[in-house]
Amino acid sequence: MLNYFGLIIGVATFMIIGIFHPIVIKAEYYFGVACWWIFLLLGCIGVAVSLLLENDTFSTLSGVFAFSSFWSIFELFEQRERVRKGWFPKNPKRKYDEEKVKS
Repeated sequence: MLNYFGLIIGVATFMIIGIFHPIVIKAEYYFGVACWWIFLLLGCIGVAVSLLLENDTFSTLSGVFAFSSFWSIFELFEQRERVRKGWFPKNPKRKYDEEKVKS
């Protein structure tokens, strides 16, 4: 009998990380780094859910979601730097730190 647990976790982890990447980019574009606490809250909820679930697959996936949320906090601040370097577009409707300093 084949054990699909590792394959399921691997594919789902890949998808969760893939989903978080554009979410971080959009979050920084529209809200800046001020929304970091949302990722912290999602991560804490994911940890709690992971601890409470009895099913190993869903518990593991909840843990992957939780720590992807925590990692997104770091990526949110990194995304700000990528925007400053010009690698990603700035939101023209937002004021940025360097514009506030120049005023």
